[in-house]
Amino acid sequence: MSPRPKQALELKTILETAAKIADKSGLNEVTLANLSKELNIRPPSLYNHFEGLSGLHENLAVYGIQQLYNSLVKEAVGLAGEEAVMKLAKAYVDFVRRHPGLYEATISTRTVINEEFHEVGNKIVDLTKRVLKAYGLEGESAIHAVRGLRSILHGFSSLEQKGGFGLALETDLSLTFIIKSFLKGIEEINVN
Repeated sequence: MSPRPKQALELKTILETAAKIADKSGLNEVTLANLSKELNIRPPSLYNHFEGLSGLHENLAVYGIQQLYNSLVKEAVGLAGEEAVMKLAKAYVDFVRRHPGLYEATISTRTVINEEFHEVGNKIVDLTKRVLKAYGLEGESAIHAVRGLRSILHGFSSLEQKGGFGLALETDLSLTFIIKSFLKGIEEINVN
């Protein structure tokens, strides 16, 4: 491998390349050696951008959650009620379908203390609360609903990624059924 000509390598390029590796081969394959090989640089060059493998994974988690947020905003902003929730849900699941490794980076964050990561996570929570606002949810009820919706979307996406839906039935129809059932449940709770 001959080194890439001397030029400034941007963090964005590094993270895009790391995301491609993660999506193609899995998050475990995002190593300094694999990344430097893909970028055609020497591994020590990566230390100009972050500290070691944990720094790479932390930066990838921030990049991934920002990409997820952008996908959700693009689909859900400006809509209300069931249509907004359905668009948000579909955007979430589609993101995981397109970027399974990058998504994994966003949920493998037990040790991420990066402030930007948590800020973007809070923006996703706020967006989801706004989307669910049409259902009259406030305070703790809104947070419970956000957690419920995230659990549904994460669980659905995880099962789909692992091949857990083996029956010959369109998964998007299942997702619609599940989200509509969730929303009916919210309406029922708010009536009582």
